Amino acid sequence: MSFITGVGLTSFGKHEASSSLDLMSQAAQLAISDAGLKRGEIDGVLCGYSTVSPHIMLATVFAEHFGIKPAYAHAVQVGGATGLAMTMLAHHLVEAGIVKHVLVVGGENRLTGQSRDASILALAQVGHPDYEVPLGPTIPAYYGLVASRYMHEYGVTQEDLAEFAVLMRAHALTHPGAQFHDAISVADVMASKPVAMPLKLLDCCPVSDGGAAFVISRERTGPAGVRVRGCAQAHTHQHITAAPALSELGAEMAIAKAKQAAGVAISDVRYAAVYDSFTITLAMLLEDLGLAGRGEAAARVRSGHFGRDGAMPLNTHGGLLSYGHCGVGGAMAHLVETVRYAMPRSRCCTAPAAYGPRMSACSWSRCDERKTDGLDHRRGSDRLSRLRRLRRPAIFPPQLLRRLRREGSGGEARQRHRHSLRHLAGVPRRDTRNPGACSLQHRARRCLRRLSLDGAWRQ
Repeated sequence: MSFITGVGLTSFGKHEASSSLDLMSQAAQLAISDAGLKRGEIDGVLCGYSTVSPHIMLATVFAEHFGIKPAYAHAVQVGGATGLAMTMLAHHLVEAGIVKHVLVVGGENRLTGQSRDASILALAQVGHPDYEVPLGPTIPAYYGLVASRYMHEYGVTQEDLAEFAVLMRAHALTHPGAQFHDAISVADVMASKPVAMPLKLLDCCPVSDGGAAFVISRERTGPAGVRVRGCAQAHTHQHITAAPALSELGAEMAIAKAKQAAGVAISDVRYAAVYDSFTITLAMLLEDLGLAGRGEAAARVRSGHFGRDGAMPLNTHGGLLSYGHCGVGGAMAHLVETVRYAMPRSRCCTAPAAYGPRMSACSWSRCDERKTDGLDHRRGSDRLSRLRRLRRPAIFPPQLLRRLRREGSGGEARQRHRHSLRHLAGVPRRDTRNPGACSLQHRARRCLRRLSLDGAWRQ
């Protein structure tokens, strides 16, 4: 048995003055603090690979930079699946009694620390050295080939794929840490620059700076925790020239094993965190996981099924497509958001509090392999009323507090940030038919004024 006891996530975008190790350290400290631990209590470190800092002993380098001396340190690289592969490994390490608290961390300054050409060259090497790389394909080109075949087999259109980009952007609009905050439409996606047809610019995830981390422990470190119930992997191929049929990829195999290990059915799941490097990735994985029929995922997006208020909320932070993609940390942000969704009192990041489900399914992928995870969310004392949570200044993320402190506490600033405050406190919009909502809004404004006036910039 293992528990995700703390999570940490930086904002994604440009971090001009931060190295990959700096971003990883920021996320790691947030996760450790969220778990209520000290650095010295971390006895295991799992570190995702970095194309910007490709050190052969990256986990040890990070531990030295962060100032810890773990009993176990290991670097992992499985492409986009690295985040969940490390989660699975940490789960087994604590279950086996090898370590008590494992820090899982990933992050890079890919946007500001690596040139476009260097990034393309590094990532293109995943292709087959004889049959693919000499032809010069890029990562988008590989996914473009897959998308073309998928559209041919299941009658999906480019407009259908565009729906996923629009949904992820809509979710990112409510997250202050996301890289993009401009709403887009299907028409905007269709009009964006072609990259590798049928994929266009807005069908592709951006390049970002950022970091993510979480702590996986043998026991809960507080009254609330997220238990890891089951993990699984499936490896079918490495190169696209060796790929099986689209209906025989690894996600479908992995989810079957994960459900068996967790003792749950897909119908028990109430939240989904699914890898979305491209719109085609998200469409295919949703169907592989059994969350939609073949060729039907886009229709479910249109119906609101995967929206924040839908039957199956999906990547409510905006995913890789809109929150951003900084390498390993980009996919890890999905799990951070899942934990935040389940435990509203987690102080790791800037997302609004939400009252989450008991079960979630997470899936990370590369073209060749899939990893899935079943999570059990037990909120414990988080069943406190909204009112009690609202009275705790600690629920407000440091990013908002710094912004409030910088911009002052006058009426104009208070009005500008009231919408963010309302979301962060889990307070609904004003509703004259619901006097309780008005009361909570009033208390949110009082809390904002109190924070501004007494200088209580506590985390």
